[in-house]
Amino acid sequence: MTSTDNTRWGLILVIWAAGLGAAAQYGKISVIFDRMAELYPLAGDAISFTVSLVGLLGILLGVVAGMFVAAFGYRRTLVWALWIGAAMSALQALHLPFSAFLVTRVVEGLSHLGLVVAGPTLIAQVSSDKSRGLAMTLWSTFFGVAFTLLAWFGLPLVNKFGVLSLFAAHAAIMAVLAVLLGVALRNVPVPARQPIPNIAALPALHWRIYRSPWLVAPAAGWLFYTACFVAILTVIPPFIEPNLRGFVVGMMPLASIAVSMTVGVYLMRFISAVRLVQLGFVLCILMALWLLAYPGLPMACIALAGAMGLVQGGSFALVPQLNETAADRAQSSGAMAQAGNLGNTVGTPIMVTALTVAGYSGLLGVVVLLFLAGLLAHIILAMRRRN
Repeated sequence: MTSTDNTRWGLILVIWAAGLGAAAQYGKISVIFDRMAELYPLAGDAISFTVSLVGLLGILLGVVAGMFVAAFGYRRTLVWALWIGAAMSALQALHLPFSAFLVTRVVEGLSHLGLVVAGPTLIAQVSSDKSRGLAMTLWSTFFGVAFTLLAWFGLPLVNKFGVLSLFAAHAAIMAVLAVLLGVALRNVPVPARQPIPNIAALPALHWRIYRSPWLVAPAAGWLFYTACFVAILTVIPPFIEPNLRGFVVGMMPLASIAVSMTVGVYLMRFISAVRLVQLGFVLCILMALWLLAYPGLPMACIALAGAMGLVQGGSFALVPQLNETAADRAQSSGAMAQAGNLGNTVGTPIMVTALTVAGYSGLLGVVVLLFLAGLLAHIILAMRRRN
């Protein structure tokens, strides 16, 4: 089924808001992680599972999610994922026992996968060919925007009413979005549902995706992007001058979003999303070398984040640009979810290890190598597509 002729920006914005809710499933724990011990003082080191369990499911089930979303239906998946996310946040607001809280995080991981697979597929569906690059770039900002909103509004809420209030607010927002999209998507033409995949055939289906230079391309670059972005925001701040640290760290995700939505969208009028991602990785390497030469330089930090914005927007635009059918787009989005969760999980430990073993130069050396690997992955996959 082809995309609608006229881009439905109002609907796209509501689906994007659902993406913000999905990002907040990570962010609501991340922004108050240092206060989780208030809720569970006896959890000890196990408190880290409140974050990692969501990512672990993404690593294990990312590609499978794309297949089952195509079978269950994109519209139903998006709405039900919002309701499930709302229910889990509402339960968390009741101050559950720690083990029960972890169970809700596991279920929330499934909700998150449903949202990040169905959301971009539906956005591509209701966008015209001319506007699809902009629409997908907008979707790509959902993590950065959500973390910024949580910092601006979530933390003051927690400071005034306590940690549980953030879970309650998230539950309410997810429920409102579920109602809105349940109505808004009712008469929207959606892709035909696919047969339920055979469980025994799942390894072969994974193999089909990961050997396809079209299906795997967005995920290939996304793995190296996600291994760097959150990790850089975690390990670079101590090297920034203390009186500028807060400003620079706050500006980095905003710079990434701004470049993605302006320069990235403009360039995609003239070059393909593949070329944009490759250009982004080249600029990331140059900015990382600048940061290597001048440790913690504020302009270099912000410039690096801006360069990463080109990779961010271009990677999501790659999904519909390289894959024509909704089923292929869902599988490619599932692979991106899997790669993103893997990158987020391993990136920070890799960089902390590099910093411990080889100092600041070793840290930036690893950053450069990861960006170079992302560039080479896209060059090799582009060659395979040509052949």
